[in-house]
Amino acid sequence: MRISTEQLQQHLERGLKPLYTVYGDETLLVLEAADRIRARARAEGYGERQTLTADAGFKWGELAFAGNSRSLFAAKRLIELRIPTGKPGTEGAGALQSHCAALPQDTVTLVQLPGIDWRSQKSGWFEALDHAGVVIEARTVARKALPEWLDGRLRAQQQEADRETLEFIADRVEGNLLAAHQEVQKLALLLPAGRITLEQAREAVLDVARYDVFGLGEALLEGDILHLARMLEGLRGEGVAPPLVLWAIAEESRAIARVLDALDAGKSPPQLWRDAKVWGRSHQERMHRSVKRFTLAHVEAALAHAAKADRTIKGLTRGDVWDELLQLALRFARGAPTKLPPKRGTMTAAAQAAGRAQNTLF
Repeated sequence: MRISTEQLQQHLERGLKPLYTVYGDETLLVLEAADRIRARARAEGYGERQTLTADAGFKWGELAFAGNSRSLFAAKRLIELRIPTGKPGTEGAGALQSHCAALPQDTVTLVQLPGIDWRSQKSGWFEALDHAGVVIEARTVARKALPEWLDGRLRAQQQEADRETLEFIADRVEGNLLAAHQEVQKLALLLPAGRITLEQAREAVLDVARYDVFGLGEALLEGDILHLARMLEGLRGEGVAPPLVLWAIAEESRAIARVLDALDAGKSPPQLWRDAKVWGRSHQERMHRSVKRFTLAHVEAALAHAAKADRTIKGLTRGDVWDELLQLALRFARGAPTKLPPKRGTMTAAAQAAGRAQNTLF
């Protein structure tokens, strides 16, 4: 059974299950989910807590020992297993599967993992956790959903803000959810309950936004030009190398082309995503919503522009590298030109050559 962190509280109100697995890249949401499970366990009389950390020196026999032992001080107990790397290895995989096959009585097991890739989610040990208990995914809060997330946090502390103020705060904390949580808490300390004005937010909220170049592809699909410009400026300020930014844009261009070809061939998910090499649920959802804005002619133009940007990066052509990357991103984000017919087919030799040139670089 799989649920999101937003669904966890409602789930816990119906009672505890013997096994929970919490995983995801959002550290704040992972910690909060684990805290909710612990609090519910305490409320239901699970008075003893044992914590195991599967680090380099961990002996997986300790998990079996913990499951088979009986407490002298409490009838019910909570066993926490933390796997910091997200990779239990062969021995750990076997131990997890054995634990899931015979869950100990009067015990809740809480497994904590970082974000793991789709291959790990298809592994035998993760599927055993999924089938035997509840899996909670701490999904990344996308920029588009961040104002609503902030609104919910503010309302929980008897504060509120209008849309403009929420957007302003979101711009300042994007990509840094833990810092966003801290900024919201700071507003509760600095300001009374009630409405927070834009002027108050400007004075109180620090600019703690962080941008991930590997999220650039999804941002391109959203087509928000102002957000893209801010994201590129943030990547530049954080010292991200221009070739890596160009790689992210070129990869998204190629992914769009593969999806368009797959659609023309009559393919549908999940085969479409597999053949087009589009991984991750959020990326697939954005691709599904946005792909109709593009044509192969548009992708060809983007790859040709990417080749020009590559020459600028290498000093073969004069120009400002980051300005060229911005122009490329804006060209991509605006989608297919309305005057071009939405004809799909095989990419031209020139575009294929540009794509091959990019592949040799990255």
